[in-house]
Amino acid sequence: MLNSLDIEGRPQDTRVVVAMSGGVDSSATAALLKSQGYDVVGITLQLYDHGAATHRKGACCAGQDIHDARDVAERLGIPHYVLDYESRFRESVINSFAESYALGETPVPCIECNRSVKFRDLLATARELGAAALATGHYVASRRMADGSRGLVCAADADRDQSYFLFATTREQLTHLRFPLGDMTKPQVRELARQFDLPVAEKHDSQDICFVPTGRYTDIVERLKPNAMEPGDIVDLSGRVLGRHHGIAHFTVGQRRGLGIAASAPLYVVRLDVGSRRVIVGPREALRMHRIRLRDINWIGDGSLDQAAGQGREIFVRVRSTRAPQAAWLRAVDGEYEVELVAGEEGVSAGQACVFYDAPAGQARVLGGGFIKSAAARGDDVRSSAIEDSARSGAVQFATARG
Repeated sequence: MLNSLDIEGRPQDTRVVVAMSGGVDSSATAALLKSQGYDVVGITLQLYDHGAATHRKGACCAGQDIHDARDVAERLGIPHYVLDYESRFRESVINSFAESYALGETPVPCIECNRSVKFRDLLATARELGAAALATGHYVASRRMADGSRGLVCAADADRDQSYFLFATTREQLTHLRFPLGDMTKPQVRELARQFDLPVAEKHDSQDICFVPTGRYTDIVERLKPNAMEPGDIVDLSGRVLGRHHGIAHFTVGQRRGLGIAASAPLYVVRLDVGSRRVIVGPREALRMHRIRLRDINWIGDGSLDQAAGQGREIFVRVRSTRAPQAAWLRAVDGEYEVELVAGEEGVSAGQACVFYDAPAGQARVLGGGFIKSAAARGDDVRSSAIEDSARSGAVQFATARG
């Protein structure tokens, strides 16, 4: 008989590890599963040196959050362990975050944390503890598919949906992952926390970049990749110098504010040329891209990636976490994979994720996704786009600097 987690066996015979960050969502997850009779074990990851972040609101996985997770576990009467993952987090997330900015990209560290630390390393630890599943407080849901595998779907609460950050979850990982809050809204979760009398019921949500205690990500980049903070020119699309900047890491494609130049019409960052340390700006219409080439694709839809791309499958894609999915085609071109956007998209930046869905809204199924490698406007060659050329020249310069 299947229990509420879609696992064979009675709840009391089913061990579940809950990733407890110290926030209301993961705490409510632990409390809910405990109330249903599961053998719950809480694990909190210490991911970075929490000295500077101990008293900062919005800090995650450090300082006060660890104490809060411990307090919740004690209130629930469940075992709780704190694991030191600082070195693997630094290597997999922080270092790659800084290097990505040095290459003129706009990274999404939460995606890398989920795929390389939480859903790889922590899941392995959960299995070693004899757990049948690892549960998290993410706002996303999983469903059993017709073939017996599990699919990832958007959360019922569209305003809280975190599917964009979880596209890299593999089929094998989905077999062992559970997301009990996927069909709940945030107000419902807070009310649940109040009913369980959890001390974190009214706690503020954590911020995106948890390992930046000052709120200035450029401090991390400057310390780890100082070459990304070297000054250069701000130029228009014709190459005319409009001003100077103090490092390309201060900019991202689509940015309008903080350019430090005066102009008669609004200007936006169109691309970053890492090799020459130039920030290229232009009018808003120069931002619209229609074709995106991808790398490191993870496919969790039906069939295989090659089958889907070979058929030119129609999908819906999200190129930033705050954007709504839009219609596109997934294709295989010259041995690589790309999506063609029906209406185009502004502010497409290398390093961001392009996530695939089977519907534009509602609890759509996540089909996978990849990281943006390059982009081009309609009629241009995506292989020679400025985004990819900038990243390539930056990589050469970076490798030379490392010697």
